[in-house]
Amino acid sequence: MFDFFIKYLQDKISLSKEEIEMIHDVAIEKKLRRKQYLLQQGDIWKYNVFVSSGLLKTFSIDNEGKEHIMNLSPENYWTGDRASLMTGKPTQFNIDAIENSEIILIEKTNFENLCKKIPQLNDLVNAILQKSFIVSQDRIHSQISLSAEEKYQDFLKKFPTITNRIPQHMIASYIGITPETLTRIRRNATKK
Repeated sequence: MFDFFIKYLQDKISLSKEEIEMIHDVAIEKKLRRKQYLLQQGDIWKYNVFVSSGLLKTFSIDNEGKEHIMNLSPENYWTGDRASLMTGKPTQFNIDAIENSEIILIEKTNFENLCKKIPQLNDLVNAILQKSFIVSQDRIHSQISLSAEEKYQDFLKKFPTITNRIPQHMIASYIGITPETLTRIRRNATKK
């Protein structure tokens, strides 16, 4: 797990042996079983999490018990609840494993200290946060502007490696349509 995380980092930034050791000293390796929770609504989130392998989802449950998927995090993605992490307030989201997963957790204070001591890590984190903001803006735009068919095509383009790894109802939840609508879209696409 840790070696995969370091490879990810070294593909983006240069790290000395000492810096790798500093990261290793605070990194917590964790395995999640399929359907195991990493975070539950009402908890306070305290970690930065990197997905080494597997697939996680961030979701909420509405008053009618319907699941709304906010985020999908396959390998090489970061996940968590940034609002809870930054404010210390309880989260409104859940995060669980869609498939068996391996993750690296770094507690908030330790992560902040790493970013102070390793400037290139801090630069990488800032770049990731900027990209994340743009992705969130694009997602909001697609939710309010695109047709159901366009949302599905956009999903296929953005997540080509996980389309066959998750059930159809999760894809529908993520793009904000009903499973029945998604079935119709997929059926129509195979007729063309």
